[in-house]
Amino acid sequence: MERPILGKYIIKGKIILETGLRIGGQELGVNIGGIDNPVIRNPLTGEPYIPGSSVKGKMRSLMERLLNLDISGNKVRRHECEERECKVCRVFGSTSKEGNNIPSRLLVRDAFLTEDSKTKLLSMETDLPYTEWKTENALDRVTCKADPRSFERIPAGAEFEFEIIYTAENEKHIKEDLENIATALELLEDDYLGGNGSRGYGKVKFSIEKVIFKSADYYKGEGTPVEKEVKGGVEGFKKAIPEIVKG
Repeated sequence: MERPILGKYIIKGKIILETGLRIGGQELGVNIGGIDNPVIRNPLTGEPYIPGSSVKGKMRSLMERLLNLDISGNKVRRHECEERECKVCRVFGSTSKEGNNIPSRLLVRDAFLTEDSKTKLLSMETDLPYTEWKTENALDRVTCKADPRSFERIPAGAEFEFEIIYTAENEKHIKEDLENIATALELLEDDYLGGNGSRGYGKVKFSIEKVIFKSADYYKGEGTPVEKEVKGGVEGFKKAIPEIVKG
């Protein structure tokens, strides 16, 4: 079979905001608090969240840059090839014009606020539920006249539940793929997530707490999951990978 499932590695932890985070949402009629630039929110609960696509997309982009991969030849400039040994495409997936697609091995869940963060954010003295209103000024370089603009963002200190799932399809790739996932997370910690990163927004930290491995036998009803606790965040996860794969 071309794409066997050897097992799944479920990586769990938290995303901790070290500076305010802004991932823009759609403006629907009257904006919350009159803000022109709202954050994305769950339409059922009104709570802000971090889309998995935002995390996965930034991880991929940073790995493409780290490996200096070709991003030309696509309508959207990103690296996509048909090489199943490509470190980026085999993990993040690739869509080919000829139909030789490489499905992603990595699934990144949407990240939702922890219960503790919900309580803390709702207790803030602010006109906005869960978020803050940050006003910035663009200055005229000649007259120094200020042009104020307002942004909604999630305050520093908020924490979100984090889960990504890696599907093992080729035994010889597992260790390297997990190491590249860890590298992408580490790069993201030293970069930014969301918008306005050059102005200080979007510094995040990944607290990796445990990795659960579910083998193909488990899904067939013949085994049990193997859980490995992780300490030390992304660095601890990277150091634990040999033992995780072996175990």
